This record gives sequence, C-alpha cells and structure tokens, in this order.
Amino acid sequence: MRRDDPGRNPEQELTILRGAIENTNEGFVTIDENHRVVIFNRAAEKILGITREEILGQDLGLVLSPECSQGHRAAVARYLEDRTPRLIGHQSEFLTRRKNGETFPLSISFSVSSIGGKTFFTGIIQDLTETKALQSQVMESERLAALGQLAAEVSHEIKNPLIMIGGFARQLLRATTEPKSRNKLQIIADEVSRLETLIGELRDLYRPKALELEPIDIRAVLEEVHALILEESQGRNIEAVLDLPQEPLIIQGDRNKLKQVILNLVRNGIEAMDQGGKLTIRAHCTPDQLEITVSDEGPGIPEADQEKIFVPFYTTKKHGTGLGLSVSKRIIEEHAGCSFSLTSGKNKGAVARITMPAAACEIPSPAAASAAPPTGKRRKE
Repeated sequence: MRRDDPGRNPEQELTILRGAIENTNEGFVTIDENHRVVIFNRAAEKILGITREEILGQDLGLVLSPECSQGHRAAVARYLEDRTPRLIGHQSEFLTRRKNGETFPLSISFSVSSIGGKTFFTGIIQDLTETKALQSQVMESERLAALGQLAAEVSHEIKNPLIMIGGFARQLLRATTEPKSRNKLQIIADEVSRLETLIGELRDLYRPKALELEPIDIRAVLEEVHALILEESQGRNIEAVLDLPQEPLIIQGDRNKLKQVILNLVRNGIEAMDQGGKLTIRAHCTPDQLEITVSDEGPGIPEADQEKIFVPFYTTKKHGTGLGLSVSKRIIEEHAGCSFSLTSGKNKGAVARITMPAAACEIPSPAAASAAPPTGKRRKE
C-alpha cells in the first residue's frame, strides 16, 4: 500500500504491530544508542524473568551477565562508529542469565533502525533451554542405539564361552573335595554368574523390549514383591513394612517390568542396611497422581554420588554392575507420563519414588472392587 493511499490508517497499523509484538512467543527487546531499554514485550518478561516496569528506561546490562553486557556494548559502539553490520541480520546463540541469576542458552537475531536521527537496536530472543534438552535427548538416543548394537554383538560372542566356563567349573566343583580347589572353582562359578547377569542387564538397558501394556492392579504387584523379600529381610534383621490402601489400584502398565523395577529397588534398600533397619513399601493415590515409594534406613547416598547414580556402570556396591537403577529409570520413563527419582540425605537413608499421572490411576467403585479377583490381604510385617 502506497504512503499516499487515502485508505491507509497509520494508527491502525501501529496498533496491529504493537499487538503482534506483545503477543508473539518471541521476546522483543529494543534499546537506544545509550543501551537503555525502550521496548520489552511480554515474552521477554517471561524469558528474562523481569517485568517491563523494572527494565524500561534502564540499562540492558541489568539482565545480562557482565561478560555479555560488555560484548553487547562494544558491538553497539562499533556499529555507531562505522555503521558496518556484523551481527545485524544474523542469528546468534550464547549463554545469558535471568534476573534471579540462573544462566540459560539464548538465541537472538538483531536488527537496527533509525528514527529522527537516532539509532535503535532490536533483538528477537528465544529461550533455547528446551531445544537444547531435546538435542541432548536425540544425541543420547543415538548413543544408546550404537551402544545397543555393540552390546548385542559382544553379548553374542561372550555368551557361549561363559556358559561353557560356568558349566565346567560347576562340574569340577561337584567332583572336587580339596578345599583350596573348591574355593577357586566357586569363585569362578560366582564370577561367571555375575557376568551372565551383567549381559542380561546390558540387553535390558541398550536393547529394551516393547512394553506390554495392560490394566494391572499395582497393589497386587507390590504385595508379591513384599512376599518375595520377606524371608530374606527377616534373616537380615530388617522390618519390611507394606503400607497400601485397601482398594485395588488399577493402572495401565507392563506388569513384569514394573515388578522388576520394584524388586530391584527393594533389594537395593535391603543391601543398604547391613545393620538391620526398616524398609517401607508404600503406595498412595491422590486426585493428581499415583505415588509409589520404597524407603530404607541405610546410610544414604553420599552427595558426591547423587548425580552419578543413574549413570550406567557407576555403582557404590562391592559386587554391583551399576546398571540396575539405569534400567529401572528407563522402564518407568517409558510408561507415558511417569517419572522416577531417588533422594537421600546424609545418614538418612534413601527414598525411591515412582509417580504416575492421575489418568493412569483408577480406584474402582466398591461394586467393581468386590467383583475383582482376590489379590491377597494387606500385610504389615
């Protein structure tokens, strides 16, 4: 539309432009030659964690790290001096900070305009936190796929020799009476068994099978796990407590894999309590979510180790493979909307927590519950 077009309405155009800037998902930040902020839209408030009332008329350095602020000032001064665009019209990525001091990756594209002999610089900004997280997930998936292929090939090559070594060691163990020889053969047999377990866990970690989802009563699964570890717990002077609601808790899940996860967590708790203690398996359903916790009274997880506990092959156990928690976390997170965490205080034990969305949690009506097959009584031992 030409400037002299009689149908043109500059005020309407300005209103439309202001509305577009205000409601876009990208942050708009405009500064003058003195680095003072003159435009700061709603998205910029959210991204940088500061209101426009706090920043308008103030130096942009208020929301930039010192290094970033210095670089930005130098770039503005350089452009005003020689009018040569360097970053103008290009998109850049760098780390900056919010008002609360939190650093995060930011994408910014610059433009410049002159009005009434004054120069203004506008940055269109985007928070790249989620984008970077997705990129990391893709890279991790690609890495796991490559490791999965390697694990499958190595497992195949190792499996048969291991079976032969373990078989011969057990045969000789049965036929030998000399104590030193029996001790050595027992070590060989035990180590072969450990390697066979490691190979199985490698397959679970890097070549996972598809989930077999079906409606299951997670309460019944917890009761089964409790029954499995009850005798072992009593032998170790551990009180195994089962704290469940009376009603069935019906969810959509892979029964065998969820049982595998719970059993792994329970065994971790038992192994953590060398001097005995209390192990608690608890399930609780709220309007928002189903929560399952396994807590122990062991020594807890040292702070230095807490960030590493889900790293494959990292373990604090003398004979652990370092894969149990990695596999458990992956299984839970493969169930849509579910999460897995492990928290610990110094000398305060550990709490493994599984949460499932409310949509997956259904407490049946009394009529439905009475019609359901019996799953056993709630027990506290």
